[in-house]
Parts: sequence; C-alpha cells; structure tokens
Amino acid sequence: MSKVHIYTVNVQFGDCDPAGIVFFPNFNRWMDEASQAFFLACGVPRWRELTQATGIIGTPLLEIHTRFQKPATYGETLQIHTTVEAWAAKTFTHRHRVQRGDELLCEGTEVRAFCIRDPANPERIKAIPVPEDILGLCS
Repeated sequence: MSKVHIYTVNVQFGDCDPAGIVFFPNFNRWMDEASQAFFLACGVPRWRELTQATGIIGTPLLEIHTRFQKPATYGETLQIHTTVEAWAAKTFTHRHRVQRGDELLCEGTEVRAFCIRDPANPERIKAIPVPEDILGLCS
C-alpha cells in the first residue's frame, strides 16, 4: 500500500469561471501539483536534483480520468488526498481525491511513467522501470 499525502489548495477568484465555480481544468492542474508534492513528501528529490543524480527527468502524464461530483468556489480551502493506486513495471497510477473537509468534490487518476532522455535520441524521452529506491520511499 502506498503512502497518502494531503496537498492543500486555497481557491482564488482567478481559479473560477464567470459563474464563480472552479474552472474544471484547475482541478487537473492541482492534481498535477499534488503528484509532485506526493513524491517530495515521500523523500524523493526534486526533479532537477533527480536528473543530475540519476538522469530521471520526471513523471510525464500518459493518461488522465477525472470525475466531478460537486463544485467549489473562491475562498474555499480544498485538500487533495494523493496515493499510488498501482505500480506497474514502468508506470504507476496516482489516485487523487479532492475534498472540502469530508465532502468529496472530485476524484481522478493519472497514469505516469518515470522517464529519462532517450540515449539514442536526446530530443526524445524514454520510460524506464520504476526505480526500486523510489518505490521503497513511497510504499
């Protein structure tokens, strides 16, 4: 089982549409931020440091699914509960639950891969097996 990290978001006026509700892509932006915050909380170095030490440039997004249940508006504080739902050979699935207190507003999953620059063509990137040390830090 993966650790759970809670990332806090303070919704700003600019995060909302003219109706005063959070514009839907902002939920995905916050989930993306929560993804990196999860790794930092687990003790994984920032991507720049990891690139220098191991060549890993980050965890690009491969797939995303989002289900909205209730709206949010500016002035509210939201919590994004992030965990790794599944580890595969070269990918992992992050599950994010966006809550306002105990109330579930939005739920999403992201499939991501650890990547390096492709040695055969540095203009491209290449997925690598999930590093054992990172797996250990996050489990």
